[in-house]
Amino acid sequence: MARKIIIDTDPGQDDAVAILLALASPEEVEVLGITAVAGNVPLALTQRNARIVCELAGRRDIRVFAGCDAPLERALVTAEYVHGNTGLDGITLPEPTMPLQDGHAVDFLIETLRGAPSETVTLCPLGPLTNIAAAFRRAPDIVARVQEIVLMGGAYFEVGNVTPAAEFNIYVDPEAARDVFASGVPITVMPLDVTHKVLTTRPRIDAFRALGTEVGEVVASWTDFFERFDMAKYGHDGAPLHDPCVIAHLVRPGLFGGRHVNVEIETQSDLTRGMTVADWWGVTDRARNATFMGEVDADGFYDLLTGRLARL
Repeated sequence: MARKIIIDTDPGQDDAVAILLALASPEEVEVLGITAVAGNVPLALTQRNARIVCELAGRRDIRVFAGCDAPLERALVTAEYVHGNTGLDGITLPEPTMPLQDGHAVDFLIETLRGAPSETVTLCPLGPLTNIAAAFRRAPDIVARVQEIVLMGGAYFEVGNVTPAAEFNIYVDPEAARDVFASGVPITVMPLDVTHKVLTTRPRIDAFRALGTEVGEVVASWTDFFERFDMAKYGHDGAPLHDPCVIAHLVRPGLFGGRHVNVEIETQSDLTRGMTVADWWGVTDRARNATFMGEVDADGFYDLLTGRLARL
């Protein structure tokens, strides 16, 4: 039976690929809706980009909601330097014609969780956790109704990608991340420690293009674009494809391995704000609150991704 999920996202090329993977995997996941949040680019672009991706997949039926346009307590930090001015730079796609849904993403999250049997909806945040934390703050009764949160964010051994200590999604809204990690909901984390092991090497991008489809060409163009920044930054042979790890875990969990540990979010320090402090070695007595992934079968990941994209 397909797992019911809500994708909370700030597309971003890698977010877009994650959405495509979910929409191509109906046996494993049923997308109840997509909630857009400000992050990689401002909200006006993230909600637009989410609809562009749905149309690319031929899924105009997917409901897309616009959510929070700024973090809970801070000014917005964006990442056009990685994703381009639109968030989906690399290839020009038509403006979406499917409608943005009426209503706020936070209201959609609350209403959906209240209306579903308890612990039957999984939240899949691919960007800052603002929408999720805002929903939890406004409607504490929904927290216990969430089956699981599988998110992309944070780092431990790979430290930070936007500051020396912090990964972008957590850094943008550390207060939201703190609330979510303290919520008591079962959490699975796809940190940089995993995503930096799924690199878009040239043969892998060529495999997308070799699908001979519009989706294959678009994904190849997106990855061509954003890998330039990361290759220059890290000196790798490709760029990390971060967000599809969330969906790949739901589709094929055996691809990933990690530990159930305590994760706390630093919100006070100017030096380490947004750091995911993962007690990997169990040196504190703090309660374990998250499964923090550290290993991935990268070839298996790309085989799954390419095979599923071929369906679209």
